[in-house]
Amino acid sequence: MSSHRSTTPLRTAVVGTGGIARSSHLPALRTLADTGEVEIVAAVDVDTAAVRAFADGAGIPYASTDLDATLTELRPDLVVLCTPPAVHRGQAVTALKAGAWVWCEKPPCPSLADFDAIESAEKPGDAGPYASIVFQHRFGSGARHVRRLLREGAFGRPLVAHCQTTWYRDAAYYSVPWRGRWATEGGGPAMGHGIHQTDLLLDLMGPWSEVRGMAARLVHDVETEDVSTAQVRFASGAVATVVNSVLSPDEVSRIRIDCERATIELTHLYGYRNADWRITPAPGVPEETVTAWRDFGADEPSSHLAQLRALVADIRTGRRHATSGAGGRQTLEFITALYKSAFTDTPVRAGEIGPGDPYYTELHGGAQGWAPDTTREEEAHA
Repeated sequence: MSSHRSTTPLRTAVVGTGGIARSSHLPALRTLADTGEVEIVAAVDVDTAAVRAFADGAGIPYASTDLDATLTELRPDLVVLCTPPAVHRGQAVTALKAGAWVWCEKPPCPSLADFDAIESAEKPGDAGPYASIVFQHRFGSGARHVRRLLREGAFGRPLVAHCQTTWYRDAAYYSVPWRGRWATEGGGPAMGHGIHQTDLLLDLMGPWSEVRGMAARLVHDVETEDVSTAQVRFASGAVATVVNSVLSPDEVSRIRIDCERATIELTHLYGYRNADWRITPAPGVPEETVTAWRDFGADEPSSHLAQLRALVADIRTGRRHATSGAGGRQTLEFITALYKSAFTDTPVRAGEIGPGDPYYTELHGGAQGWAPDTTREEEAHA
């Protein structure tokens, strides 16, 4: 890692100028630009009018519909992908080969095969460039505090956990053509909605060893599921349930972990603060211990800004970011295993889905009743 990169702003290109770029990525980038950590040098989108409006509104000097030309002309240090998951693989590989780090919005990509292709385009070692996934819930101060206490064994062994993403999406939401389709959205609520809570659960609990899943299409006219559940066993022996839904009028995101000495609960919707965490001690835990557990320190909400700040620091110091490589793959592997278990009615163990397995290349695995209707697809494009 050169001293030049460690002392100058990371030249950053934003690819995809839709809602998530405007609402989450741009504000985070602007905050770090104000402190000299990054410089937003380009915006790229397939829609000429959209990219020009985005660039003009944000004061970005370069707007283009051509990612390859942007990479060649500007040589950005960091490429932020805010595009649909179906194009993440191609765009990430292109950026990595051009020598740029990649920060990719979730879902990371439609399959483990795609993820492995991205990882294979990285340079060996941890100095980069590499691709990282937007899993911002790992980076709030609450998660940092609880993760540290769990790693130190302060709560004793984790025993039972519950992970819940129960949201509500109406028919109008799915009237957008790319939603609810394997090829363009990547999956249903297990992939597109619950992925953040699932990722945080895995980050806190450690490696998973087995999943038994169920999925259903109960309300919406979509290819994917609209609800899923899973039973999970972790390498530690702990067990958990995971529920993902877009059918739930009373919306909530929740994680609960029961340990030997305490129960840890997080309840929020789309992002948390320290006050959204609750620690309940088991009988007999000293009061001074509980007081220390409940001291979360300065409040840093879970956000794109919190993760971007950590990512930039990792790039500068040559550390591999937590959501890159194996640290990002574990969550996609878990979701893939959930789908395989649900569609084959069998338990799936960590590490068993690889090249040659139909679920390695497509999350529906070609399962009858779940794979896209190719006849209907061909007629639609005739």
